Amino acid sequence: MREAVSVTGMVLLSAAFGEADRRVVLLTRERGKIIAFAHGARRPGNPLMAVTRPFVFGTFTVFEGRSAYTLQSARPASYFDELSADMEGACYGAYFLEMASYLAQENMDGTELLTLVYQTLKALLKPAIPNRLIRRIFELKAMVINGEYTEKPEGRVSESCAYAWEFVVYSPLGSLYTFVLKPEAEAEFEREVENARRYFIRHVFRSLEILEMMTR
Repeated sequence: MREAVSVTGMVLLSAAFGEADRRVVLLTRERGKIIAFAHGARRPGNPLMAVTRPFVFGTFTVFEGRSAYTLQSARPASYFDELSADMEGACYGAYFLEMASYLAQENMDGTELLTLVYQTLKALLKPAIPNRLIRRIFELKAMVINGEYTEKPEGRVSESCAYAWEFVVYSPLGSLYTFVLKPEAEAEFEREVENARRYFIRHVFRSLEILEMMTR
């Protein structure tokens, strides 16, 4: 008989499967990205309904199969429900989850990327830092975790922008969202991170297209 495995992670993507099931993509600390099927999760009253939504963070108990996992139960630590009430925040969050799903790999240590996503969603709930800056910090640090980045901006930038870049590259994940920039430096930072993202992450994110239409 297969043994249950307990993993700490977050639901990145969730989609209907069959008549009543859900297929979820989890980013986990222990096993990186995994795909799990939650049987009956779309039936009213099923305990898996609430824990198979995107943004749910917690401990998941799964059974390992040949090509996927079966989700048995979950102990959620955070639902990030506040994002559901904030359309812009939800769009940013959806983009962060989609990028994490693209970068994450199976059977790899997902601790850093999971922590980055968690800290970034928490930052979205605080008004102290603009969402546009949160996005660029996330993108740059995600590239650092992925191992494809430059230690300094490629273009000519101000000292403030250069310092912000190096701060994001070298700071621990828990200290990322602790600064703001003046408009001129923030514009430079956005430009440089965007150039790096287009070069190092050659992928079209559907959620980013929606986000950019919404925040123009």
